Amino acid sequence: MIHEVDDVLRSLIRAEVLGGGQIAVVFDAPTREWAAKVNAPMVNLYLYDIREDMRRRERGLHNEYDERGAVVARRRPPRYFKLSYLITAWTKRPEDEHRLLSSLLACLLAYEALPPERLAGSLAGIGAAVPMSIALPPPEDRSFADVWSALGGELKPSLDLVVSVPVTASPTYPAGPPVGDEGLHARFGDMPEPPVPVRSGGLPVYGSRPGRPVREEPTASAARRGLGLRITEKRAADGATGTEENPTA
Repeated sequence: MIHEVDDVLRSLIRAEVLGGGQIAVVFDAPTREWAAKVNAPMVNLYLYDIREDMRRRERGLHNEYDERGAVVARRRPPRYFKLSYLITAWTKRPEDEHRLLSSLLACLLAYEALPPERLAGSLAGIGAAVPMSIALPPPEDRSFADVWSALGGELKPSLDLVVSVPVTASPTYPAGPPVGDEGLHARFGDMPEPPVPVRSGGLPVYGSRPGRPVREEPTASAARRGLGLRITEKRAADGATGTEENPTA
């Protein structure tokens, strides 16, 4: 995958920047020892960082369909990885290097993704765009001066190119057969109630069926406890009526 991105960048720069000239396009680390051996004009694209592009990560699964439109498998969505290139121009005169960097910047600014017609191999088979950005500010956890210090070379004008490559190397999960009418039975009517578990004492087990547990019936001794109220009517001799309250225990 990485080498395919290298091939696309090399062909793009040769065709639209160098115009078939004698300037080479290389991918070497621009160390102090390497710079001392440069004796011809060249463009160097040094791959100095590889990390996942978390902003493009997706969740869930993607379906794969057969010719009838049925789901036959599911797979994870592609994950994008950022390939960061440090682009430098190497000539005998700084003015020529600046002119070459200007042409490189103008060429790469014209594209928001790698040209689809130049994709080949697994990049073409994915069927998705390969975004790229040029000369954006570096993230807070990294600076170009640190890159040059790690290489042991002198600080040089450069362009930062970031290519987000989709990677589809993930497991595929086969899907079960589609649901059909074979073996499907439906019955309408009252369903028999399941038997209620009973303890040895004869009472239903708490929680054996939805709702509240069966309430125990009060016994005779329990009925006698509490306060009862009885209202009776007593007629007087003159026809007046009165009530008498007799509390019973």
